Amino acid sequence: MTTLADPIETGTTPSPPQRRSHRRRSFGYPRKGSVWSYGALLAVVAGSVFPLYWSIVVSSQTSDAVTKVPPALVPGGHLFDNIARVFDTTDFGRALVNSFIVSGSITVSVVFFSTLAGFAFAKLRFRGRKALLVVAIATSMVPHQLGIIPLYILMADLGWTGRLTAVIVPGLVTAFGVFFMTQYLGRAVPDELLEAGRVDGSSTFGLYWHIVLPAARPAAAVLGLFTFMQAWNDFFWPLVVLQDNATVQVALSALASGYTTDYTLTLTGTLLATLPILVVFMLLGRHLVDGIMQGAVKG
Repeated sequence: MTTLADPIETGTTPSPPQRRSHRRRSFGYPRKGSVWSYGALLAVVAGSVFPLYWSIVVSSQTSDAVTKVPPALVPGGHLFDNIARVFDTTDFGRALVNSFIVSGSITVSVVFFSTLAGFAFAKLRFRGRKALLVVAIATSMVPHQLGIIPLYILMADLGWTGRLTAVIVPGLVTAFGVFFMTQYLGRAVPDELLEAGRVDGSSTFGLYWHIVLPAARPAAAVLGLFTFMQAWNDFFWPLVVLQDNATVQVALSALASGYTTDYTLTLTGTLLATLPILVVFMLLGRHLVDGIMQGAVKG
């Protein structure tokens, strides 16, 4: 009579067929759903990168090459010549410096004051706290265009027209930044940590500087990136109030003006205006990823 061998005595363990098939699916080719997902992601990435690539291609060609059929799909060798033409046509260097001053000042101010106000609304208890927060949020519902005329009259009375101060001061703090930091700090900073700081003798501003501000770094990076992009791309208000002291967006409009549009010149200026935003994104990208990973671990 034949008997089955005991797996413990033979030193072998049976492996079910389902486990083998699961391993083949895990380490083999991806499923059809995964292929479609990766294909959709690649299409989105290609669609996002193509405008920047097309700007590089056109910026490195001559004006005649832009109208050719079929168009050029690879960069040429005239990029530096076109860059020199941009700086010769307009005072683009001064416009870049003005935009750096305006965007940098607004970004630092918005992050600082929004974090400070968010800490007050989220963690401090005082009379009228909720009403003040509602009023701050309600100001963001007013269209920006409605305040252009009274704001310009105020800047003229102060003697700030034509100066960068007229663009910087109205954007020192935003309702969106206050609301965003209030929501974030309400979850990110435990009340017990603040109580421990008070027991150690720390002042309210000391709590903000040593506890709240480090905890708000991921959200501050997101807010700083959005604020810098908005201030850098602002066109209407600098066009109205700065006159000849232009920012980069006003300088780009000057490149595109005229009886005929030189697309090579315009896209070269657009490429130069896009590079600082890419640099800022690379500098703040690590903090953005840290914030995403932090939220994933907490979730």
